[in-house]
Amino acid sequence: MAINKVKTYFSQYKMEERIQEFDVSSATVELAAAALQCAPQRIAKTLSFMAGGDAVLIVTAGDAQIDNPKYKAQFGTKAKMLSPEEVEMLVGHGIGGVCPFAVNEGVKVYLDVSLKRFETVFPACGSANSAIELTISELEKYSGFIEWIDVCKGYN
Repeated sequence: MAINKVKTYFSQYKMEERIQEFDVSSATVELAAAALQCAPQRIAKTLSFMAGGDAVLIVTAGDAQIDNPKYKAQFGTKAKMLSPEEVEMLVGHGIGGVCPFAVNEGVKVYLDVSLKRFETVFPACGSANSAIELTISELEKYSGFIEWIDVCKGYN
């Protein structure tokens, strides 16, 4: 299971105990916010796309939506989300548990500026009932991100 890959990944930093697993689903922003008892916008959702022949993950705030013109300006192509089968095959995590940790080789990770308004955020950890609270600098460090981008709209 992908959560075990994520736990192994975080164990090298002695952080695996920080991963929270729930008895309820955290597969959507709303469910994760309820499980964590936090504001939905603090859920760091990881969206998966195909861009230039590469699987691309964009981590955004829970209340942000992809802005197609901004996405096209950033990646030079229309936003095309991966199918559930493609996500698991290309990224290494299933829908509902996609996160920027312990992903397959060649997957490119970007962080959206919609996250920068928070001290800490909650990305998933490879399963549809897990999360970890990270500071923004920890998210930068452990996600292996390429760069901060601005491809979202609709957030406060």
